[in-house]
Amino acid sequence: MKLLNRLLSVIFISRFGQVLVFLVVSSNERAIYPFFCQFFIPIYYAAPACFYLYATCFIAGRTQLQKFEWFHFVPFFLAIVHVLPWPFSPAVKWDAIVAQILDNKQLFITEPSGLFPSWFYYLGRPFLLLAYLVATWVTILKSKVSADGKKWIFFFLRTATFFQLTSFFPLVIWNSEEPLFNALFILLNCMVLLAIVIFVMHQPKLFYGYLFVAVDMEGNETVVGDDIEEVKKLAKPVVSAKKLNLMPDQLSAYSDLMKSFMENKKPYLQSNFQIVDLANEINIPVHQCSFVINNFLKRNFRDWINSYRIDFFIKEYPLKSNRMTIEAVAYESGFKSLTTFYNAFKKETGLMPKAFFSQK
Repeated sequence: MKLLNRLLSVIFISRFGQVLVFLVVSSNERAIYPFFCQFFIPIYYAAPACFYLYATCFIAGRTQLQKFEWFHFVPFFLAIVHVLPWPFSPAVKWDAIVAQILDNKQLFITEPSGLFPSWFYYLGRPFLLLAYLVATWVTILKSKVSADGKKWIFFFLRTATFFQLTSFFPLVIWNSEEPLFNALFILLNCMVLLAIVIFVMHQPKLFYGYLFVAVDMEGNETVVGDDIEEVKKLAKPVVSAKKLNLMPDQLSAYSDLMKSFMENKKPYLQSNFQIVDLANEINIPVHQCSFVINNFLKRNFRDWINSYRIDFFIKEYPLKSNRMTIEAVAYESGFKSLTTFYNAFKKETGLMPKAFFSQK
């Protein structure tokens, strides 16, 4: 989820930069315009790649980029080189650039804005935008995603496509001096944005698990010391399978997937492993993970993951007791504190560790 949020944030920042630059140019603060222009140009070149990578990572359920995918950011690094104040860079005619922005041609500035020729901007940026837009559509149309995921990714794609294509609107009115066209362009953008906001207000589940993540980190054990910061109740567990639209066979499948991941990957050995991490790894929304654990497995997440840690401890301690203490093996099993370990052990076995092993 962190990767997707970071990619998405670059897209939002890029759009914000376009609006901010236009507002600065339209105001009386044009002296600071060159700074904002040069600052956002590299982000403009990164946004199309982030748009594509967001879609591909979302579909594949990946939490990190593959090595070859970093090549998508070559234009971004070239843009950084472009805007750096090199001693041999040509002088930038900021007044001419401001005039073109006021004509709503921000995507098609024909004046050089840095080291490279003007075509680097007015041809390079539109090319990247269209190329990644087409690649994203092709990737999504060929993919197979769940119904909920499909609904979100197509909403994201259609919305982004509209706002990206509106950047080409000035080509239609390139030679027009009628202010009516600019007014209609701005009005159209505002109307679409308003329609999206209204739609989202009536479809809150569209974002649930993709942009807004419900986190359930509740626990019932006695908490002292370092454990206080672990146990926070950020969301109430969902109590109705009907609201989640999960069928019994889907609940069983999710349960098997979660158990298989825990048994094979052993993430519980990480003391800071949380339900959010589990959801990211198996590509299931957090609220659905929480529901399966609370209502299908009949436990809360803290007790459930501690049960795996206790099982691991019971298997490992007899093999290491001659060279490691109980406490050392407990830390190795994923427990962050001894209090949590002893409480969990008593809860799972009904005995304290020494009493338990004395019966063996």
